[in-house]
Amino acid sequence: MDLLAGELRRVRADRGLSQEELAKRINYSSSLVGMVEIGRRTPSLDFVRRVDEVLETGGLLGRILPLVSLETAPAWFRPWLEVEEEASSLWWFEMSVLPGLLQTEGYARAVLGSGGLATRDEVDRRVAARMQRQQVLDRPQPPQLVAVVDEGVLRRPVLDQYDVMREQLDHLMAMAARPNVHLHVVPTEVGVYPGMAGPFILAGYPDGGWVAYLDNPVRPQVLDSSEEIAALHRRWESVRAEALSRRQSLALIEEVCKSWS
Repeated sequence: MDLLAGELRRVRADRGLSQEELAKRINYSSSLVGMVEIGRRTPSLDFVRRVDEVLETGGLLGRILPLVSLETAPAWFRPWLEVEEEASSLWWFEMSVLPGLLQTEGYARAVLGSGGLATRDEVDRRVAARMQRQQVLDRPQPPQLVAVVDEGVLRRPVLDQYDVMREQLDHLMAMAARPNVHLHVVPTEVGVYPGMAGPFILAGYPDGGWVAYLDNPVRPQVLDSSEEIAALHRRWESVRAEALSRRQSLALIEEVCKSWS
């Protein structure tokens, strides 16, 4: 964070702008600019992109932000961030929230800030890190993302913010239109199915190897043993078999999106 804060101060001063002038040009508050410059707040991806554009840095701060995300991530999660960067395919199942790589900033903020268990600064850092992670889908050769979600995820409001859900589902449909993103929904009428054991992600490497991420509230794990990977592959196939087709899933998402109007 010190590196990003220092570079922001340096570049702003080189351009002859005050914090207030920069804030006005990027449409953020001067207090936020000040907090970022002293390392007290982690900026969002949108903030960094606007600063890079206004100060004509050539994307300097955008290149530094991933280092901040890695630095602020929990030690146990850092290996998975490296996995996502190298993976050629990601198979992701969620039953309570949408996959992090497909979340809007508003949805991520509501989810990460729920329960009041984190401070505002902690939520800001986590949201910024999550938004930064999503750039893996924008690289020249992005991984193929196959996401399966429970229908309940689409219908569960976040903090009763209907506009957040509407924006999120619109974004979901836009992402699902990409050729490398396949989205499937397990409909409610399926009833009990293997996915109810919990969310997980399988990451495939170009050389054919696999690594998995198993989420739980106590101790999330990155797994690579052949037995564990094989077990999760079997669970994936069982879950995927219960899901709607890609076209049917998009139709359902569109229908649910209208209900958030």
